[in-house]
Amino acid sequence: MLSEKINNDLKEAMKNKDSFKLGVIRMIKGAMQLEKPNPREELTDNDVIKVISKQIKMRKESIKEFEKAGRNDLVEQNEKEIEILNAYMPKQLSEEELNAVIDKVFDEVKPTSMKDMGIIMKTVTPLVQGKADMSEVSRIIKEKLS
Repeated sequence: MLSEKINNDLKEAMKNKDSFKLGVIRMIKGAMQLEKPNPREELTDNDVIKVISKQIKMRKESIKEFEKAGRNDLVEQNEKEIEILNAYMPKQLSEEELNAVIDKVFDEVKPTSMKDMGIIMKTVTPLVQGKADMSEVSRIIKEKLS
């Protein structure tokens, strides 16, 4: 299970005195705690992937802002954090694989206009959640609809 892997990596980072990795893993654990509606229940792997996806998205947004401000030190730090976070994510789909999934959904839904964007996203999201950047998915779907 993914949460067990995170716990094991936390212990390993402590043993190796890897303070940077330890900080990132502790942040993941904190975000996971916030996501738990019931403290006695464990999060599923999908829940953990959603938490980590959110963390990656936040870092990518931060990188854009830090680049505008010329803070390369913070850009590098966020990129390293994303690298650690990506280790817990499922293998990312290639652009060809992503297009194939989207094309399959288009064949099922048979959209006629931009109004069908919501239906398509609702169908595609569970298929690619955690395996692709959702803003990229959205961009591809918009291109295909127009």
